[in-house]
Amino acid sequence: MSSPIASTRFSFLDRSRTREGHDAPQALRDTVALAGTAEALGYHRFWVSEHHGVPGVAGSAPTVLAAAVAAATSTIRVGTGGVMLPNHQPFIVAEQFGVLASLFPGRIDMGLGRSAGFTDGIRRALGRDKQDPEAFAGQLAELLGWLDGTQQAHPQVHARPAEGLLVPPYVLATGEGAAVAAAAGLPL
Repeated sequence: MSSPIASTRFSFLDRSRTREGHDAPQALRDTVALAGTAEALGYHRFWVSEHHGVPGVAGSAPTVLAAAVAAATSTIRVGTGGVMLPNHQPFIVAEQFGVLASLFPGRIDMGLGRSAGFTDGIRRALGRDKQDPEAFAGQLAELLGWLDGTQQAHPQVHARPAEGLLVPPYVLATGEGAAVAAAAGLPL
């Protein structure tokens, strides 16, 4: 009989924190190296996050960092914990995850959040407004439609290579995220 511990799957989240004496580029390289260690230790998934202009955090481009992590590992699942959908067009996010899922089949998870920058200055730099997260449910539905080919926002436009690929979506359980995930039938 197998042990319940043996069947438990653990994930690792790294925000690419800077440390005294180590700059942001080093923090990103450390994240990639840490993913290799997490894989060697038997972790199931390695999540990377999106933070813009946050002191001490270098992880600002989660799909780019996820690509680097996936390229440096071979078995661990790699996810974004998460891409802040209000900061991006759903079409672009679909295309980015399509590329990731094509390059690393069966290993990419799409974690999505609803934040739009943590200060007014960062929101302005991103071209976003404090109210943009309120549109998250609609953006999420559009994004999922780009992946499964059902989107109707832009007829005759297709997200390639994303359309038809299985990229498991997850919603961050912050703020209204849990309610949005429940309404969409998605995991947290």
